[in-house]
Amino acid sequence: MAIRMIVSDLDGTMLGPDFKIPAANRDAVRRAAAAGVAVVLATGRMYCSALPYARELGLDTPIISYNGALVKTAGGEILSDASLAPDTVSQALAFAFARDWYVQLYQDDTLYYAAATPAARAYEKASGIPGHAVGREGLLARNERVSKLLLVMPAPSLVADAIAELNAAFDGQLTAVRSAPTYIEVIRPGVSKAAAMLALAAEQGITPEEIMALGDSGNDISMLRAAGLGVAMTIAGEDVRRAANQVEESVAAAIARYVFGGATP
Repeated sequence: MAIRMIVSDLDGTMLGPDFKIPAANRDAVRRAAAAGVAVVLATGRMYCSALPYARELGLDTPIISYNGALVKTAGGEILSDASLAPDTVSQALAFAFARDWYVQLYQDDTLYYAAATPAARAYEKASGIPGHAVGREGLLARNERVSKLLLVMPAPSLVADAIAELNAAFDGQLTAVRSAPTYIEVIRPGVSKAAAMLALAAEQGITPEEIMALGDSGNDISMLRAAGLGVAMTIAGEDVRRAANQVEESVAAAIARYVFGGATP
């Protein structure tokens, strides 16, 4: 069945290690879009962080941000917004504080953290978005309209246990998933890149079998499984590879093989 929609993660997938779009990926996306394929970005990033990449690629399709918690058009129209419950935000923050975990909060597409730590500065550099240091009390005061929380662990080996602890302590209140070696995304139950992807496809009359999803991290697993063709990047972990149908070196390689049958311009 022909691919009518491509849904791609950003970091580790569409972007290179320098957080820029390689020319080959950019050219492949533009070629696919020109052929009538809907190309959608699906990321854990903030909407305002993802938007410049969509513009660089020439896309006017909706952007799936915050792992699916916020879907907005390139023009700024909100299509869906699934924020965390305020009580859950307060409780999860207290839970993180008690364990001295680094946590940052996203309210109204604005980044907040307690203090400008190295973790905060590294995130700002990667995302291209400045944050605001407001102290722990300032975070607790911002428990409404929160798209997600992000925990940054000191080492990758600590992530799996922390995710299990969060999901057990807040069963039915939140979902915690890994998005990078040391990153844990905390989102509302039922929110995922897959759910947002399928909703957008249905609105356009596109079936799951006509979707190619591309990703490299734990928060991509849901959409790799839900798409007719899930493609993991070669840098992906074993769990992500197992969730995919295929493994490719790049977005450009996947588009050439599965959209254009191996043809190159």
